[in-house]
Amino acid sequence: MLRNESPVLDTASVPVVSSDSRSAQTHTGAIRALGKNPATAPIVLHPGDAIPSSRRLLYIIVLGALTALGPFTIDLYLPAFPTLEADFQTTAAAIQLTLTGTMIGFALGQLIVGPLSDKVGRRLPLLSVTALHVVASVFAALAPTLETLSIARVLMGAGAAAGGVVAAAIIRDLFGGKRLVVMLSRMAMVSGVAPVLAPLAGSALLLVMPWRGIFVVLAVYGAVMLVSAILFIPETLPAARRGGPGSTTVWQRYGSVFRDRVFIGVLVIGAMTFSGLFSYLSASSFLFQVSYGFNAQQYGVLFAANSIGVVVGVQIASRLAARFGPQWVLAVSTAVLVVAGGAIVLTDQLGLGLWGTIIPLFFFMTACGFTFPCAQVLALDRHGKAAGTAQSIIGAANFGIAGIISPLVGLLSVGSGITATTMASVMLGCAVIGVLSLWLLVRPRTVERLAP
Repeated sequence: MLRNESPVLDTASVPVVSSDSRSAQTHTGAIRALGKNPATAPIVLHPGDAIPSSRRLLYIIVLGALTALGPFTIDLYLPAFPTLEADFQTTAAAIQLTLTGTMIGFALGQLIVGPLSDKVGRRLPLLSVTALHVVASVFAALAPTLETLSIARVLMGAGAAAGGVVAAAIIRDLFGGKRLVVMLSRMAMVSGVAPVLAPLAGSALLLVMPWRGIFVVLAVYGAVMLVSAILFIPETLPAARRGGPGSTTVWQRYGSVFRDRVFIGVLVIGAMTFSGLFSYLSASSFLFQVSYGFNAQQYGVLFAANSIGVVVGVQIASRLAARFGPQWVLAVSTAVLVVAGGAIVLTDQLGLGLWGTIIPLFFFMTACGFTFPCAQVLALDRHGKAAGTAQSIIGAANFGIAGIISPLVGLLSVGSGITATTMASVMLGCAVIGVLSLWLLVRPRTVERLAP
């Protein structure tokens, strides 16, 4: 929404319709937008259904780019890991801890931003925390020691938290049911480009600048997103929807979410899938550049090729989830994660080399793409009144647990170096836990179908 328009998109009770339209409540509780011919006017089930397609596209682009700030913050400096190890004269495990710090900061930031956005609205937390990201990025660029860089990375993670959690909450404010699946997948298409572009961009930047320049670029990106949020993102949670029975306090909102068995189940699935993915992220730079002899640019191309699987998976999953139900898509994708993780271990032990690793790795990444949006839809569709809180828990669990689990690759590799087996062993363990959570907690047959 442009600055000279109303700063609040009022979704308190009825959707936004054009100024020459009226609205009426039907006996089903849906909203009918009345125009020149009320008899043919469509029934609007959710506020965003009445928003013009051009405005929806704008929201997808801006919110997707805000969500992508997190992946860029994490992935852009991955090709520089060996350089950081040499500059700071430390170990690979110590450099991996800067990635862990980023994810922990991201998790803690979401736990704060999510409930706060349910209480005070979406814009204020979004703008404040994105500004923190800009300052922390400058701090990282100037860091004289690894300890200082680690602190800056924690703050950068916290600063990047607002984009993902608030963007998903805004989409949930406006949409529900099957359209929620479509909107989240389209936003994921924009944000999903980030893991593909980030390592390529990081590798290219290392050709023309030292590693510190990467953090200057992140500061500029954060500043651009801050300005974009000020100009284009409206308030979608007006005061009328910030209170109410069962959701007046942070603890009540947390309670309503954690009492949901299905939510807990998909929370575990999402966190384990993320942990498997970030075990790959934290180890891949060392595995491919040290063990397989890739340079930074070759690593960036390989990383991007694998990441395409995530984007493809997200887009196909949205269509399948709308038709068959996200729980059944998860039934297949979590099984593929187990098979692909086990295949990497097997091929490495058989000595099949690079191709024996990257082929099953691509299938693992693609299965991640199928899993993430389906888990998110199942979680948010059930908790529209606490969307910010629900999304903050999802993000905190994803990045917090991944931040704890992914360094296991480095610990398992002490003395022998990172191998495909040590990396994939952690990935496989996470995938097995995800499968158990699906069938023991979520129980796909007990999950109701998505609303229209």
